[in-house]
Amino acid sequence: MGKPLSPLAKPVGPFSMARFSLKCLLGGITPETFLAEYWQKKPLLVRQALPGFGDWLNRTSLSDLARRDDAESRLVRFIRGECLLDRGPFEAEDLAGLPKKNWSLLVSGVNHFLPEGDALLHAFDFIPLARLDDLMVSFAPPGGGVGPHFDSYDVFLIQGLGRRRWEISAQDDLEVMDGAPLRILKRFTPEQSWELEPGDLLYLPPQYAHNGVALSDCMTWSVGFRVPTAEDMVGNFLNYLQDNLKPTGLYSDPDLKRQRHPAEIPATMLDQVAAMLKAIRWDKDMVADFLGNYLSEPKSHIFFDPPERPLKAAAFAKTVAKRGVRLDPRSQLLFRGAIFHMNGERLAALPETHAALQSLADHRSLPPGPVDTALLPILHEWYVAGYLLPGMRG
Repeated sequence: MGKPLSPLAKPVGPFSMARFSLKCLLGGITPETFLAEYWQKKPLLVRQALPGFGDWLNRTSLSDLARRDDAESRLVRFIRGECLLDRGPFEAEDLAGLPKKNWSLLVSGVNHFLPEGDALLHAFDFIPLARLDDLMVSFAPPGGGVGPHFDSYDVFLIQGLGRRRWEISAQDDLEVMDGAPLRILKRFTPEQSWELEPGDLLYLPPQYAHNGVALSDCMTWSVGFRVPTAEDMVGNFLNYLQDNLKPTGLYSDPDLKRQRHPAEIPATMLDQVAAMLKAIRWDKDMVADFLGNYLSEPKSHIFFDPPERPLKAAAFAKTVAKRGVRLDPRSQLLFRGAIFHMNGERLAALPETHAALQSLADHRSLPPGPVDTALLPILHEWYVAGYLLPGMRG
């Protein structure tokens, strides 16, 4: 699978998620106020949202991640005004000889590899987990960036190492350059500008034009959110219906009449097929079931690592009773009512397991303690699949 992560990726600075303050993260306002007044409405700049933050990764350790085949990585370069995009995984030599300015290395899904990154991502759990996507980290030398652009999703931009200047605009003109590998705006008129230092945070709603330029060796941590397109959801829902609906009956035409044009589709056939399609029905329960599978389905590059020598159920129960259990950072557990969805797999849970499974989904871990006999087979099956691990979430 992927290459091992450099020891340099371990946190070496004074910041600790144990000292994290949600109030500090949002600049003293409550999550309710943020959602009512800022979410998908207007930007929010918070100075020192995460005091002491910045040293979890550096250029070397991020480059190590970019070499992994189970990570999504991109290299954006600007040469004589032209934007060039390369996708990883990269080789060491690809990243060693880069110039001293005007490029950016971006790695998505860092929360899958760095436990502290997973904890940071889930500091934003005041947004439904069905919307939370992943944590992307970028490194750029002076002048590096990806050009003025806009995102279709909400984003929290957290400054790590170094300084970056952000220019933003609420402009309606979102026309992008022809032929560019990224959605770089043809025209960008900044309305506000700030220099962010380690620990500063900038929230931007969707469709908000922005341009970030590194002023020094610079690392930016981006918390992004899922925004499935209508086309993608409709296509996947139709596939779901095909898998879950079993229409009965056969096409028949006992009163068939000879036609003037043999190649013309008969009106009777059109009417009968239209009636068959009109008979297709779905309800909110089916939509909820589809959404649970769809939103928890791992991305195509994500694979789980089952334990080489999995514990038997009894030994697993003793371990969980002593150490608790936590979701693998790559796992997504969602629910609605009594139906749970783990990594695209549906589970209709027994009533006695609801509270524990809801707690596992919400908090991504369960504390040490005896495991209910109805819950144990579920947890053990997920453990054997690599979906969860013994031990509490840090």
